[in-house]
Order: sequence, then C-alpha cells, then structure tokens
Amino acid sequence: MQAQRQEYPPHTTLKSSYDLGWSALVVELRSYRRSEAPGPVATQAKIAIVLGGSEGIATYKIGGHWRSARTTPGLIWLKPAGGKYDEACIAPSQVLDLYLPTALFAQLSHDYNLPTVPDRSIRYEGGVQDEVINQIGRSVLSEMMSPTAAGRMLVETSSLLLAARLVHSHLDSGPLRLLIESRHRLDDRRLKRVLDYVEDHLSDDIAVADLASVACLSIFHFTRAFSSAIGVPPHRYVSQRRLEWAKAMIAAGGTSIAEAAFVCRFSSQSSFTRAFRRATGMTPAEYRRASAS
Repeated sequence: MQAQRQEYPPHTTLKSSYDLGWSALVVELRSYRRSEAPGPVATQAKIAIVLGGSEGIATYKIGGHWRSARTTPGLIWLKPAGGKYDEACIAPSQVLDLYLPTALFAQLSHDYNLPTVPDRSIRYEGGVQDEVINQIGRSVLSEMMSPTAAGRMLVETSSLLLAARLVHSHLDSGPLRLLIESRHRLDDRRLKRVLDYVEDHLSDDIAVADLASVACLSIFHFTRAFSSAIGVPPHRYVSQRRLEWAKAMIAAGGTSIAEAAFVCRFSSQSSFTRAFRRATGMTPAEYRRASAS
C-alpha cells in the first residue's frame, strides 16, 4: 500500500505518520485555519476526527447543495475515495486525518464476497458521532505521538477495524454485517501455531500478516478470530508477551535495560521505560531492585 500525500485548505501539519514509515494507514495531525476554497478529489477514503479548537460550524457543498456540521471535539467527518468538496469553509480546529488505502477495502470485498470495493460507497457526511471510530483514532494518535514496541501491529489492526467499521455502519446503501464463518474461526491447533510463532519471534518485527499466514486465514478474518479467541487484539497480545519477557530479563539480571528495550523491539529506552511503568507501576530499574531484594 503506497502512502500518498494529500493537498487540503490552509493547515499546519503538527505530526505525520510519514515519519514512522507506516504503510497500512496514513495519519496526519493538523491544525486547520479558517478558509474557503475548492477541495481536491480524495484518492483514499478519509476519516477526520475533530480533536479541539474553536467550536463552530463548518459548511461544505456536495452535488450543488450546501450542508453544515458542528466542529465539536469528538465529531467525525467521512469522505469516500473519489469524493470531492465543491467548496469548503472550515472553522479553525485541530483535526486527526486518517486515510485508508483502497487495498484494505479490496481485501475486505474479497473476503466477504461483496459486489464492489466499498471505499467509494461510504456516506459523505460531517458531524458524525461514532465512538468506535473515535476510540480507534485516538489509539492511533497515541501511537503516533509515543511509538511502542507493537506499533506496527496496532496500526495494521486499526486500519482493518476502521475499514470494517465504515462498511458495517457508514455505507450509502445502509449497514452491512460482516460475519465470521465457522471455517474462519481459530481452532485450538491453529491457535497454538500462532501462539508458538509469537513466542519464537518476540525479538523480531512481527506483522499481523505474518500471524494470519501461520493461521492460514486472511488478515481480516484472523484479526477478528484472534480477538474473539484470546480476548485482546494481536498487537496487544504481542505487546503483553514482550513486556513479560522484559520483566523476566530485568529480574534475572545480566541484561542491561537498554539491551532489554532493544531486544523487545522498543524504539528507545525512554519508550520502553514508559511502557514498563504503565504495566508494572515501576521503572525497569526499580523493578530490578525490587526483584533482587
């Protein structure tokens, strides 16, 4: 999936996923200024989540008809691939823009035998309330601002969940239910293969696609089936296992904190320390001292 830069009305980019090399999802944290200008044709399905700024009214013109929506924090704007604002007037606000590649929807269409690729059938609207999208978007924002060891997997999973949510709840033709067939469930044998793979590759750059391949399922079906079987999504499970491994290394001694952070795929010792403190209530150094006493 090739990331594509977008051109939009006057804004300042505060943070971008381009710096992190993500491919499954393009994310931009932007501060928009008040403007009135024609908008571009969207090459990818877009979700915009209003995070803050001046509450007001944003107006936009679709098919010759003016519409408006509030720019209240938490509200969501949806734009299908191929969609275009005839004109836009954007109130000053801070927005999280997420772009979903067509390949995600093509895979979803293939997995569920949908008649068309649905990214162009998403409802074109503003001021939407959807707490599922909001929570997923904010978890991606948190990862972009403070990268973690399982960030790549989190982004892969988030992009799948966002695409599925749009198809499930925000199509022009109405909601479409996506069911897991029995043949796509994780039986004990396949689940054990996946869990063994994780244990054998904790120090490697694991991708959701790797685990799906081990389970002989598509990425969409695997993500949902794994979450159903284990109770947490793949990225969270891998993150938990890496932290348990790190705790064992720290407690045993003989491994420096920097080495433990590197082996467990953290981008820096500081990010490792933050994650370790969240999980245990102690820094790695404090945990080592407590284990030795």
